Amino acid sequence: SDLDVAPAGPGKFHIIRDGRSFHAEVIDLDFPAKLFHIRINGSDYEVKLEDPYDQLVKQLGLEINIQHKVKDIKAPMPGLVLEIQVSAGQEVKTGDPVLILEAMKMENVIKSPGEGIVNKIVVEKGQAVEKGSVLLELE
Repeated sequence: SDLDVAPAGPGKFHIIRDGRSFHAEVIDLDFPAKLFHIRINGSDYEVKLEDPYDQLVKQLGLEINIQHKVKDIKAPMPGLVLEIQVSAGQEVKTGDPVLILEAMKMENVIKSPGEGIVNKIVVEKGQAVEKGSVLLELE
């Protein structure tokens, strides 16, 4: 079936599928976890994106919950740094919010993909960053 999607404001979309109309809004994004919280016609949903590799790992039963250390936290998209939520020397764990990045008129909470201690904050509030730019260095 065909899907027709039109932007309806920052983080909001108007969707038509099989002649039915839907109003969708992105509530929260967690890019490292590939997790989206969306609201469709007033009902909230959590959507987890999986690529073929994710599906294969799950199918083979190889999922393991390991806290892994990360060296750098990078921008998942180009945007503007609105707020830095950590400071140098602070310990972060997987999923901890580290900063807010505005992209496509939406505020995106960037969360730590692993654990470590903030060694250096590379960006500052109000700075524009490109996709893949290092935001924070961890040790």
